[in-house]
Amino acid sequence: QVQLVESGGGLVQPGGSLRLSCAASGSIFSINAMGWYRQAPGKQRELVATITSGGSTNYEDSVKGRFTISRDNAKNTVYLQMNSLKPEDTAVYYCNALIRIMVVTPLMDYWGKGILVTVSS
Repeated sequence: QVQLVESGGGLVQPGGSLRLSCAASGSIFSINAMGWYRQAPGKQRELVATITSGGSTNYEDSVKGRFTISRDNAKNTVYLQMNSLKPEDTAVYYCNALIRIMVVTPLMDYWGKGILVTVSS
């Protein structure tokens, strides 16, 4: 069984920084892309950033230049460094990963339970 566990959320003032982490554990053969999504109150879940196993990244326009996604393949962990945070960044942030649990199985989509980030003075 595969689990994704997020950490690092909380309350921060506008202009501040937070670093989210997400560790994948369990029966894992390989991890393809990893990413972060967020869902603000009353809104649909949206992509924040993704990173491939080779390190190529993609960002949602509103976070470009403020957020940085990275990963440690040895630790099966993805990070999201969030700087210059704005109130509109307030949301539940979800970790996502495409994981192959055995060499003969297809890639499957896994999600963390989510972690709350609140940007407020």
